[in-house]
Amino acid sequence: MATDKQIEKQEKHVEDPIEVSVRQKLIALYTLQINDSQIDRIRIVRGELPLEVQDLEDEIAGLETRIEKYENETEELNKAISEKHLSIKESNMLINKYEEQQMNVRNNREYDSLSKEIEFQNLEIQLSDKRIREFTTKLEEIDVEVVKAKEKLEERKADLDIKQAELQSIVEETEKEELELLERSKKSEEVIEDRLLMAYKRIRKNARNGLAVVQIERDACGGCFNKIPPQHQLDIRMHKKIIVCEYCGRILVDQEIAEEYPS
Repeated sequence: MATDKQIEKQEKHVEDPIEVSVRQKLIALYTLQINDSQIDRIRIVRGELPLEVQDLEDEIAGLETRIEKYENETEELNKAISEKHLSIKESNMLINKYEEQQMNVRNNREYDSLSKEIEFQNLEIQLSDKRIREFTTKLEEIDVEVVKAKEKLEERKADLDIKQAELQSIVEETEKEELELLERSKKSEEVIEDRLLMAYKRIRKNARNGLAVVQIERDACGGCFNKIPPQHQLDIRMHKKIIVCEYCGRILVDQEIAEEYPS
């Protein structure tokens, strides 16, 4: 003959299927919340390091692009200077040619025409000299900027090495725990229907502290701390349906559900 305790145990085991389903969902939601909160704490420990690393990587990429641009510009300017030197050489050759021709002209008109050609070539030489000076000045300015950019690049690379080592150290310390928590969260999500899971994620995203599922604490919501009417508390304890706080929209669970969390 079964004892009273055995009968009570059997009655508890043979629960209404709907009640069991809601209860399982609540346990899964609370478990998911605890796991996600622990993951949040791990990521807070990492702080702004991932963002700092990304910012440094972006800055380094920008500096490398700038230096490459300077190098391309330097190549173009050197090429332009070489072309101007060649142009000066050609102009001098033409001047010599025209001056020799002037020695054998037959009239003033030919002499004047050659004089104009010589004058034009001298102007070309002056213009080329001016361009060479401009290009040379620009090259000197670029050289200064390249030195600055390379110095800054080395500094940022050193900073990146330090930040990456620091981040790697923290990741190694917390990676195993985070992976275990993520796996547990995944298992909890499998029990929760898509609509409810989406609601959980939406509430969690909008909540300042990332809490979408909270316990009742001292007759109040554990998220916004507003008092919960006794009837609502009774409904929450019955596990008949998912109940949210009428003030903040968080999903509410009682102490019994919280105790089911697999620590």
